[in-house]
Amino acid sequence: MNSLRLQFRFLFPLVIVLVAAAYFSLPLIDKLTLRWFSRDLSLRGTLVVSSLEDSISDALRTHDLERIQKAIERVVTDERLLGVGLCDTTGKLIVSAGVFAPGEGCAAALETAGETFPVRSFAGGNVHVGVHPIRGSSGAVVNLVLLHDLSFIERRSRDTRRYLVILLTGLGLVVAVTTIVVAQLTLRGWMQNTRALLSDGGSGVENERRLGELAPLAVELRARLRDLEDEFRRALGPQLEWDPERLRSLLRTQLRDDEVIVVSNREPYIHEQVDGNIVVRRPASGLVTAVEPVMRACSGTWIAHGGGSADRQTVDAKDRVRVPPGREEYTLRRIWLSPEEEQGYYYGFANEGLWPLCHVAHVRPVFRESDWHQYVAVNRRFAEAVAAEAVSEDPVVLVQDYHFALLPAMIREYLPRATILTFWHIPWPNPESFGICPWRREILRGMLGSTILGFHTRYHCKNFIETVDRYLEARIEHEHSIISHQDDETLVESYPISIEWPGPRQVADWPAVDACRRAVVERLGLASNVRLAVGVDRFDYTKGILERLNAVERLLEKHPEWVGKLVFVQVAAPSRSSLEEYQSFQQRIQLQCQRINERFGGADYQPVLLLAEHHEHEALTELYRAADVCLVTSLHDGMNLVCKEFVAARDDERGVLILSRFAGAAREMTEALIVNPYHVEESADALHQALTMPDAEQRERMASLRMTVREYNVFRWAGRMLADAGRFRLRQRIEARVQRVRSE
Repeated sequence: MNSLRLQFRFLFPLVIVLVAAAYFSLPLIDKLTLRWFSRDLSLRGTLVVSSLEDSISDALRTHDLERIQKAIERVVTDERLLGVGLCDTTGKLIVSAGVFAPGEGCAAALETAGETFPVRSFAGGNVHVGVHPIRGSSGAVVNLVLLHDLSFIERRSRDTRRYLVILLTGLGLVVAVTTIVVAQLTLRGWMQNTRALLSDGGSGVENERRLGELAPLAVELRARLRDLEDEFRRALGPQLEWDPERLRSLLRTQLRDDEVIVVSNREPYIHEQVDGNIVVRRPASGLVTAVEPVMRACSGTWIAHGGGSADRQTVDAKDRVRVPPGREEYTLRRIWLSPEEEQGYYYGFANEGLWPLCHVAHVRPVFRESDWHQYVAVNRRFAEAVAAEAVSEDPVVLVQDYHFALLPAMIREYLPRATILTFWHIPWPNPESFGICPWRREILRGMLGSTILGFHTRYHCKNFIETVDRYLEARIEHEHSIISHQDDETLVESYPISIEWPGPRQVADWPAVDACRRAVVERLGLASNVRLAVGVDRFDYTKGILERLNAVERLLEKHPEWVGKLVFVQVAAPSRSSLEEYQSFQQRIQLQCQRINERFGGADYQPVLLLAEHHEHEALTELYRAADVCLVTSLHDGMNLVCKEFVAARDDERGVLILSRFAGAAREMTEALIVNPYHVEESADALHQALTMPDAEQRERMASLRMTVREYNVFRWAGRMLADAGRFRLRQRIEARVQRVRSE
C-alpha cells in the first residue's frame, strides 16, 4: 500500500504536466490550423476563378452583366462561400452575390490583395478574402473577390482542442496505470527474488532460476556479508581470552564432557631408536602444532599412523600410549601400516594426487588405481579404529586433513549418531581443477559424512560448495552454508587455525633475545654484527623456498651494501623424501644455495645457510627470537603457522614478518609486509624494507600482530568448532525426543 501511494505521488504530477502541456499548446495549434486552411481556401479560390474566368471575360466584352450575375450566384451556393463580388480596378462593385457589403466591400477587399493570409472581419464574422484578377487581352480588367466563411475553422478548432485534451488526459492516465502495473509486477518479482536470496535456497541451478537477475548480486552480496561477518568478529576485540581452561569449560557446558576423538595421519609424538636409546620428538607439522594443545585440554584419544622406529616398543597390548611423556594428558592410539599401504595411501594418492591437486604450485597430480584402492582400505581401517575406541554411541570425532577424505562417511556407517568435525588443512581448489580427480564424487560423498566441515578461509569454503554443486545432486543452503546430501546435513564453515599462545611460565623459560642471538651466531659461526633473516619450512614445493632464495639473490644484486652483512638461514625439514618430485626439489634448492654462495660469498662469509634437518620447537623458538626478519613465501597455503610462531616468539616486539599473499594467514596478519612471492623484485624490495625498518615501526607492527595471534589462538579455533558441534548435537537430541514423543 505504501509503495502504491508512493507511485501515485509520482504519477499525479505527470498527469498534471500532460494536461498543462495540452492547454498551453492550443494557441499554437490554432495558429497552425488557420494557416493550413488559409492555404487551402486560396487554392480553392484559384480553382473557382479558373472555372469562371472565360465566361466573365466574354460577358464583359459584351457588357452582359446579367450573365455574370447568374454565374457568380451559382458559385455562392457553396456553403462555405459567403459572397462573391466583381470589382473594377478602382474598387467599384460591378455585380455581387451572397453576403457582400456594397460600396465598401470592394475597397476593403482590395486592401488584402497580396497578403499571405488575408483574414478580415466582414459581415460580422471572420472571413478569408480572396482577390483574384481576371485578365483580358489588355491586362487586368476586373478583380473577382471571394469571401470564404471561417466559422467552420473555429468549430473544428474547438473540436480539436476538446479531442486533444481528452487524448492527452487519456494518454496520461494510460501511462500512469501502465507504470503502476509494471512497477507492481517488477516490485513483486524483486520481492520474490529478495525473499529467495534471504530464505533457504535449493541446489545451485534451482537457486539461480529462483533468483533470476538477482543471482549474480546474490553471490556478491553473500560473499560481502561473510567478509563483513569476519571483520565484525575481529572488530569485537578480545572478550574472554581463549585458553585450555576455557576450552575445558566449553566441553563441560556445551558438550557435557562428551568423548573427543582426533584422527590424523601424523602422530603428535614419535618414538625413535637412536644409538640404542628411545628418543621422543615432535614432527615438523602445522597440524600437530595446532591440534596437540587442543587434545591436552580435552583429554581424549588421538588415533594416528605409528611410523617411528620405536613406536611399537612403547605401546601397550591395545597399541595405546599416554602422552605427552611425563604428563600423560591424553591417549595416543597407533595404527600400523605395511610399506605397500603407506606407499599407496600416503605417498601415492594423498601426496602425489590430492596434495598437488589442491595446491596451485604447478606440479601435476598423479592418480593411480592401485593408490586409490590403498587409500580406501586405509580409510576403512581408521574408521574401524574409531568405532573400536569410541566408548559412547555419539562421540565427537575430529578428522584431520586430506589423508582421510573418505573417513567421515565411513565413521557415519559405524556410529550414526557421532558428531564428525572434519578440518581440511590445505586449500580447496575450484571445481574445474578438482574435476581432474577420477574419484571426485566418492571423495565429496565421503567428506559430506561430516557434521561440520572446516576450511581456513571463506574462499576455500566457497570453492568446496561450488564443487559439490557441480558434481553431486545435493541441496545447498548458500546463506547458511549447509549442504544436504543423502538425508545428512553438513555445515561448511571457515575456522582460521592458529597456534597455542605461550603462557607466562613458558615465556619465563625463554632465554633473552640477546642470549638467543649470541647462541645462534656462535652455533652457525657468523659474525656478531650480521643481520639475520630466517625461513622455516618442510622441504616442499608449495612453500616458495626457491622463490625466497631468488629474492635474497636479487637483494644482494640491487643493494651490494648487504653483501657480508646479511645471512639468510633456511631451515628445511626433510619430508616425503621417497617421492621423486621432492627429491628433485631438494636438489634444486641445494644447487641454488651453492650458486648464491659462490657468487656473493667467500672464505669467511656465506650469504645463505641451508639447514636440511629436523629442528625441535625449542631450537626454532631460539632462531625466531634471534632473527631480524622472517620470510614466509608460500606459493599456496591453507594457513601457514610459521608466521604465527615467529610473532608469538617475539615478546620484545621486534623483528619484521614478510608474508606471502597466497597464505591464508595474510588475511589476518595485515601488518606484515605482504608480497607476491612470484614477483622477485617485490620480494627483494620488501626484504630491504624490513632490514631498514625503524625500531618504532617494527614495534607498532609487531604489537598489532601479537594481539591478533594471541586472541585468535588455537583454543579459539577449536572452541568455535566445538561450540558449533554442541549446537548441532543439542538440535539432534531435541529432534530425537520430539520424534520419540510423536511415535508414542
